[in-house]
Parts: sequence; structure tokens; C-alpha cells
Amino acid sequence: MQEVSLLPTFDFSEVFSTASGAIFQSDSERCWYVDFAGKLARFDYRNLLKLKKAVYQVDIEQKLLSNDKSPDVEILFICASDHCYVLSLLQVIALKELLQGTFVMLELNHIICDRLYRIVA
Repeated sequence: MQEVSLLPTFDFSEVFSTASGAIFQSDSERCWYVDFAGKLARFDYRNLLKLKKAVYQVDIEQKLLSNDKSPDVEILFICASDHCYVLSLLQVIALKELLQGTFVMLELNHIICDRLYRIVA
């Protein structure tokens, strides 16, 4: 008897990863998958930029130097997305590193493609 899979298969390409997580690109779905903090979240490019902006807006230094008795937890909610992250400051730093590396890799890829097409033309 032949086994039939009802789940769709997707082709992921790893863009960047750290010990804390990874970001994958799916060309067939035209989206990005962020594997971080125990969940795999799907984002389009616009929402990935919004996530980056939300992470970069967290003033980590101010939170670390604060004498408040408030918990060192940050809630990141991305507008127009179903995903929300509740992260400690260490996780915010790790996510920032992951996003920073991802966008560096994307820029590097863009530069390489631009130079290759310029040589051919």
C-alpha cells in the first residue's frame, strides 16, 4: 500500500542562523520563516521589516540600567501579523543578532547578483 502525504512540502533555504534560531526563505511561498523562541513563524517581507524595526526600537541599555522593579520582559507585537513575541532582554539581543545577520546576508546577495549582471551586460 502506498503512503500518501496530505501535508504540503515547502522548499526552505536557510538565510542565516545562530545558536538561538534561524531564518529561512521560501521562494515557492514568497515568504520568510523565523525559527526563534520555540516557534516557527511565517512572515512576508514587509512584516519581517516590521519585526526588525520593533526589535531595534527596544532600548536594551536603558532597560538594563533601569532601577525599576518591572520585569525584564519585552512584548513585541507586529501590526498586520498574527505573531507576538514575549522575550527576555537576552532573547531580544539574540533576535536582534539574528535579524542583523539576515539582512547583511540579503544585502550581500544583492551586491553579488548586481555585480554578476553588470559583468554579463
